[in-house]
Amino acid sequence: MGKTFLLAPDSFKESMTAKEVCAAMEIGIRRAIPDAECIYVPMADGGEGTVQSLVDATGGTIINKEVTGPLGTPVMAQYGILGDGKTGVIEMSSASGIHYVTKETKNPLITTTFGTGELIKDCVERGISEIILGIGGSATNDGGTGMAAALGYKFLDGDGKELPQGGGYLSGLVHIDGSNVMKELENVTILVASDVTNPLCGEHGASVVFGPQKGATPEMVEILDCNLQHYGEIVQQQLSVDILNVPGAGAAGGLGAGLLAFTNSTMKKGIEIVMEYTNLKEKLKLADYVMTGEGGIDFQTKFGKAPFGVAQAAKSVNKNIKVIALAGYIGKDVETLYDEGFDAIFGIVPGASDIDALLAQGKQNVIRTSESVARLLR
Repeated sequence: MGKTFLLAPDSFKESMTAKEVCAAMEIGIRRAIPDAECIYVPMADGGEGTVQSLVDATGGTIINKEVTGPLGTPVMAQYGILGDGKTGVIEMSSASGIHYVTKETKNPLITTTFGTGELIKDCVERGISEIILGIGGSATNDGGTGMAAALGYKFLDGDGKELPQGGGYLSGLVHIDGSNVMKELENVTILVASDVTNPLCGEHGASVVFGPQKGATPEMVEILDCNLQHYGEIVQQQLSVDILNVPGAGAAGGLGAGLLAFTNSTMKKGIEIVMEYTNLKEKLKLADYVMTGEGGIDFQTKFGKAPFGVAQAAKSVNKNIKVIALAGYIGKDVETLYDEGFDAIFGIVPGASDIDALLAQGKQNVIRTSESVARLLR
């Protein structure tokens, strides 16, 4: 009787989605063990690829929608509805990501999360009651005010005029008006997938730590940090919500703070959310072997990356189950992972080549390496 392999890789960025990696693994395994059973559980850690993985894992659908990009111009974004028909999954970067700005146009004083709010609004209007929201890769530093504005909140100055979009204008905030917020929002819960524990302000805050990579000069960092501090104080006074001292509030330029202030949100590690919604632990009970992986594996994998979550879950279900990881490249201090639930880690690259060729050959390399592993296990 053939062995059962649970296949739970993350995507190999720019090469294959997680589901495509599963399919390549199965081809290789079956070359060595023709009657092997393969269970696909495409993984993600809350970052890029989370929508696709959860949609693939649950038989859901992808929705395309034109929204407002971080610079105020239209962009085509997408989100997913899971197979249950009532859970939405959004990556904020699809609407408000740093890939929408160039070296010349990036300016965190004016970039906005409005488009992310438009995706949330679209979910709510479709009757979605639970949203998983991954908040990595942002171009923004607006404290989530753009997102909230798309849902109906108004951020007003001393004359009762709405502030322009962007974190650079929050020094003028005097009043938050919630009278036009969409009513359905109060029945929606948002699970925020974030591994960032930074607070909103200060030396470890959104502006100081992440602002420079979004184009902030030292002067801009100072302005943005002061503005977010002021914004946090107004939120505390008018909404009785503390967003200044919450770990994770600084994620995505303060979008974490905005979600906590204006929606029914809870923060959780991305990999934990994905494991829960794919029912990974139940499926692990059926497996003889586990194969995971992603584009690169190194010592940082144990800080919340998908293969680490898979390895930990596997050993919690069955401490004797073998966990094998495949990676496009194997980085520094990878041997530390052998104490974290991994039994073997294999690089899939056959030899020196340029990066474009390796990305193009990803599928064949996963097939070949999976076959070699299965021959060893046979």
